[in-house]
Amino acid sequence: MQKFLLFFSLLIFLLPLHSFAQPGPPIYFKGAIKEKKEALQKNLLNTINKDLSLPLNADTEEYWIDAFSAMEVLRYSSPWADGKINSAFDSIEIRSTYFHRALLELVYANYQDRFLKQVTSLMNNTADAKIFAICAEYLLLNKISQLPATTLQKKKDKLIKNEKDEAIIKQLLYRLKNVGKPTNYISLKEVLNSNFLKQYRTLYSFQRKNRNYPGIAVVRDSTGKFVKDETGNIFSVPQLARSISALPGYLTNGNTPQGIFRMYGFDTSKSTFIGPTTNIQLTMPFETSLQHFFNDSTISDTVWTEDWYKKLLPGSLKNCPAIFESFYAGMAGRTEIIAHGTTVNPEYYKGQIYYPQTPTMGCLCTKEIWDEVDGRRSESDQQKLVVAILKAGGPNGYCVVIEIDDEQKPVTLQEVLPWLNNNQQ
Repeated sequence: MQKFLLFFSLLIFLLPLHSFAQPGPPIYFKGAIKEKKEALQKNLLNTINKDLSLPLNADTEEYWIDAFSAMEVLRYSSPWADGKINSAFDSIEIRSTYFHRALLELVYANYQDRFLKQVTSLMNNTADAKIFAICAEYLLLNKISQLPATTLQKKKDKLIKNEKDEAIIKQLLYRLKNVGKPTNYISLKEVLNSNFLKQYRTLYSFQRKNRNYPGIAVVRDSTGKFVKDETGNIFSVPQLARSISALPGYLTNGNTPQGIFRMYGFDTSKSTFIGPTTNIQLTMPFETSLQHFFNDSTISDTVWTEDWYKKLLPGSLKNCPAIFESFYAGMAGRTEIIAHGTTVNPEYYKGQIYYPQTPTMGCLCTKEIWDEVDGRRSESDQQKLVVAILKAGGPNGYCVVIEIDDEQKPVTLQEVLPWLNNNQQ
């Protein structure tokens, strides 16, 4: 989840059940006040300028990494900063793996076609599975697939040292083998069938393949009925599943992976970038025990396998690779992906397709607006989503993230409504 997440408090902020329109008690976030926002942006810019001015060595890597993070958040670029990023590759062979990851994430996010030669060289020389995968994904981003595929076949055995490496390389191999082939989307008919996750409250997040376009979230109760709003229509709110880096979901800080997540409660955050609105807690396979994920204390097995995950899937989905993304993301070591609101200044992303939504480090994020005068929350899709989940019976069940197609536009309720209505019959 967000690099900037400090900790979760134990307080659960319960919201009124009877109306989506009712605002509930006022919520304030001081960081939303205009002066505070300007101070934060200034601090991020100072971090970039100050930390990139330091000579790069083993003792200053952490400072440079902080600057990389700030550049990602702000989508910052300048001739001087660009030159510093270029110089970071000059000594890449003696830099730490942690530095490699941070630099590559920034390059993938902000410099999508600027460092092909340097990234290719690093890919050819690294023995780290995650570094190799990010390098390969950078080349795929630039329509180069043969080079990483050939190199991976030669280095596969050296790259896989543990279970996490195995998950990363398996996902990368699948992506390389399917370049140019039609996408195998998850069947809406199957995941919306009343027998799928029967008797569990379910948060569905429908997304595009291109995560620059916001998706929508809907909520189903344990009887199979979708929660409706005060007008009698099926409730939905826009929800962004794009990370700042936009890396694939199996990689740390990548987009929210498709698949099944355990939904197990509410929490609140003191993060500068998440804010105080109630968030929805989620976990992936491997991140939690089988007993917790399946909500079954009688399970004695402690080892996660595909066969366990398949127990949640109907027959036709057991062989659908897309719905296994959350499984392999968890196996690869991803953690702390939740569904939350935002206190990030949307103006950082003005001009982007998803504006005024704000990207995260891989969570599901809903739009919120905060008053610049007193910091009061004036609009919150996140609160509406929490109320819908409470109306469904509470946050104990599952969340399913699904890419429905690759149309270049935001997902609308009208698109999925026929599938939702069929489910109600």
